[in-house]
Amino acid sequence: MKITIIAPLESIVNTAYEVLRSEKFNWQGEVEVVSGDLESGLEQAYLAVKGGTDVIISRGGTATLISHHIPIPVVEIQVTAFDILQSLQCINKVHGTVGVVFTRRFLFECEKLGKLIGVPIREYFIENETMQQDIICEAINDGIETFLGDGYSVNLLLQQGLRAYPIESSTDAVAKAINEAVSLARVRRKEQEKAELFRTIIDLSAEGIVAIDSMGYVTTFNPVSEQIFQVPSANAVGRYIGELVPDDKLRACLTGETCDNEDVKFIGDRVYAVKRIPIKVNDEVVGAIANLQDVTQLQRFEQVVRQKLNKKGLVAKFHLEQVVGSSQAFRAVKDRVRQYAGTDTTVLITGESGTGKERMAQSIHNLSSRKNGPFVAVNCAALPETLLESELFGYEDGAFTGAKKGGKAGLFELAHGGTIFLDEIGEIPLPLQARLLRVLQEKEAMRLGGDKVIPVDVRILAATNQELMKLVEKREFRADLYYRLDVLRLHIPPLRDRPEDIPELVQHFLKKYSGKIVGVTDEGIQLLQRYPWRGNIRELENVIERLALLVRGQRIEAKDVSQELCDCGFLSNIELPKTKDSLDLCEKQKIEQILLEEKYNYTQAAKRLGVSRTTLWRKLKEWERSHS
Repeated sequence: MKITIIAPLESIVNTAYEVLRSEKFNWQGEVEVVSGDLESGLEQAYLAVKGGTDVIISRGGTATLISHHIPIPVVEIQVTAFDILQSLQCINKVHGTVGVVFTRRFLFECEKLGKLIGVPIREYFIENETMQQDIICEAINDGIETFLGDGYSVNLLLQQGLRAYPIESSTDAVAKAINEAVSLARVRRKEQEKAELFRTIIDLSAEGIVAIDSMGYVTTFNPVSEQIFQVPSANAVGRYIGELVPDDKLRACLTGETCDNEDVKFIGDRVYAVKRIPIKVNDEVVGAIANLQDVTQLQRFEQVVRQKLNKKGLVAKFHLEQVVGSSQAFRAVKDRVRQYAGTDTTVLITGESGTGKERMAQSIHNLSSRKNGPFVAVNCAALPETLLESELFGYEDGAFTGAKKGGKAGLFELAHGGTIFLDEIGEIPLPLQARLLRVLQEKEAMRLGGDKVIPVDVRILAATNQELMKLVEKREFRADLYYRLDVLRLHIPPLRDRPEDIPELVQHFLKKYSGKIVGVTDEGIQLLQRYPWRGNIRELENVIERLALLVRGQRIEAKDVSQELCDCGFLSNIELPKTKDSLDLCEKQKIEQILLEEKYNYTQAAKRLGVSRTTLWRKLKEWERSHS
């Protein structure tokens, strides 16, 4: 940092050096002292600015002239009452009234000072060159014979042959000005550093940033904005925003009109998300700023984030509208999901395997206020007790042999601010149930090997295909944990209890696994609706996936369904629809199986089937004719 002292009097130069040599002066920056009065002082000021000076110090008219022409702060050495008294002492003999001639008014009244010390004083101020001769004539007419003044005024008076003495500045006045300049220099340097920091941030931003002043003229136009609008910053700054962007809405932020904060704008062949906001100082709008983000880039960033979250399993993929089923029973389940999404209470989801419990859990999360938080799913039956404990609660460095260096956050920590889904909750070991109960009660977890509790803001959704109350009665599940979990219950009925959902599910799976098959015949649907589906939706999906792969036509027939179910041994315990195709198909498969086992001995095969040899031949011939 640098300070330049431009002294209109040689005595001020000496006083300044005296202050700078003082032990009390503590300043690590550079201080330059030069002589200069008025125009010559202004020239010195221009040179100082080019040399990197942060603050200029001067006095009187010279300080005023410099402050009007240069952009950096100017500190004026104030003329004090003590300076006037000291200057009066330097005069050998005062005759009558003393005239004080200065190029600007003091902060005090010299005439009142004169009354206090018994020396009459009259003030005269030369505000510009055109006034100087008139002011001198006025002083002479007033009978003034002795004058005090600044350097410029004293020179004028001496040229008129008058008795004039310069007002010297005391050491204290100069020291005070220097100290003020040092403070200003430090503040200015901090402001420069802050401004440079902001400029660097704006210039390095991946988004376009445009700012205007209160009149609508551009003050900021960063490099990305140059690329967006194809206009160099040098040509944009200082121009009216309407000339650059004729339909821009940024000006509305200045006038008190509705400021369209968020918008989508087409510029060239790209689409940008635009945010606008007014700049206010003490509730007064002094400008506005716009931020432009390339939508394509935003989509790319979102994709990257989603990919990373998906790898960690922290995203709920399914929404309620994606869950297929419109039967009365299933609509009631969906209504209950919407109700439960509006609270943070624990939910226990029950239902047989394959009914879609996790999809319902994800739907609750995505409908809740936690939808932007993580969704962490863990299958309690898939991990051994020790591993499940470390996964759920995490561990500290060195908690056990093989522990990851630096420790690891548990799933409850990862789910903070979101939802954790505990599938197969009935399989969780009893020792872990106590720790889980603490999380439910206290909303805090502790890592393995740790001694500090970690607050966790987590909603717990649990699921089971078992009767937990029976496990409680067998003392295989803690009663207190059961009652903590069973606050809100969501039961998903098995597929066999809602056969009216099967046509919709079948069509959904056909779209997923085949583009050529348009549907299943009514007879085929009837067959699927009569099957008990012990594996529920998961089992139905597997059957439809196989049929979509094996069937060559555009529609799945009843015989295709029958064959698929017969091949898997599914039809032995159900009543088939009364269609000739389904009956013939299963009967023929049974006959062929027995013939194969009897090495095509028709007599032995007929005996095993409980029919005559003639009847066996007739059935085979009928089947051949009906399918030829």
